[in-house]
Parts: sequence; C-alpha cells; structure tokens
Amino acid sequence: MSQNPRIAIVGAGNVGGNLGISLARSGFSIRFGVREGSDANDVIAKCEGKAEGTSIPEAAKWADVIFLSVPANAVMDATRAMGDISGKVLVDCNNPLKWDDGPVHTPPPEGSLTAALAKAFPKARVVKGFNTFGAEFHLDPKFGNTNIDVQLAGDDAEAKALVSSIASRAGFTPVDVGPLRNAAHLESLAILWIHLAMRAGHGRQIGFKLLKRG
Repeated sequence: MSQNPRIAIVGAGNVGGNLGISLARSGFSIRFGVREGSDANDVIAKCEGKAEGTSIPEAAKWADVIFLSVPANAVMDATRAMGDISGKVLVDCNNPLKWDDGPVHTPPPEGSLTAALAKAFPKARVVKGFNTFGAEFHLDPKFGNTNIDVQLAGDDAEAKALVSSIASRAGFTPVDVGPLRNAAHLESLAILWIHLAMRAGHGRQIGFKLLKRG
C-alpha cells in the first residue's frame, strides 16, 4: 500500500476544492479533474504548488485514489467520464437529497448512492466517506481540542485502510463504520447534519463525534 498515493479530486466546488487544499497542505500530490470549459485555478492557487488541473479522465488515470465530489445527480456521468477505473479507490463524498422544508434523503434503488456506484463500476474499490459534515471541515478538520470524525464504509478493507491513512495524515479522525451497506446510514447521517445546521438553527460549525468512556 502506497504511503504517498496520488490523489485525484473530481469536482472543485466547496467540498472538493476545500478537501483538495487540505490534502495538498498535508503533502499529497493532487490533480483536480474538471469538465471541459471549467477550471480550478482559484483552488489550485491555494494548494501550495501541490496541485494541478486536468480533464476528468486524465486525472482518474493518473490517480491511485479518486475523491468524487459533484452534485448527486451528476455522480454517474462524472464516474463514466473517468474511463477505466479498475482497481482504483473511489471515495464517494456525495449525498442524494431533495429539499422539502428541509433535507430529504433520496437514495437510488440500491439503497445508497455508494451502492449504486459499486454496482455500476464493480471493478472500482468504492468507499463512502467525507460526506457527513460541511465544507468548512474539509478545509480545516480541527474541532476545538480535537478533530472531526470521518466515517468510512466499504467492503474492501485495504481500500478503507488507505483512505483512513489519508484522512489521518490530513488531520481527520477516521472511523471504520463497517461494510458498504452502511453507506446508506452515512447518507442519512449527512441529512441529519444538514437539518441540524440549516433548519434547526445550530449553524454549520457542528459535527458528529464518536466518544468513548473509560
């Protein structure tokens, strides 16, 4: 397992852009995969010389690990645009939802967006993670005197371990929450975060933390 994996981020919006900056500042080499006619120049400028922008298929081909951070309804098209991702670790950072006086989980028939990706791209090593908090924490995982948790779900233990090591190096606290089927629970947890932050008035500077006593 590489200790310095090459990382592509498909999607340079608030989540993907901030995560890329955070990972670049942690010493990882980053390539942002962007659609034709788009660029990530503003984000790349904040990556301290550790990132560049390229096409989605070029970024995916180069990378060992691909973080997918696009609108949920664009996830399948963005993944198809990557080309052959056999053996690649694909981290699904997305949440399918609609807004009906608050966030409502709208998973595909497979139960979660992650499960749908795993079914459509069976040769990829799919992991769910980095989806249960706001973009502010993707940039800065510090949470008072601790760090925010990154819950990870997936069936490939080695892939989860690699993503866990990336998270730890960037200052996050990884928590293995079990098999891929639990990705549905992480999407639901994200819906709860959005409700608490946006509808219940707690604001965006909140997060979930696994606490142990004794």
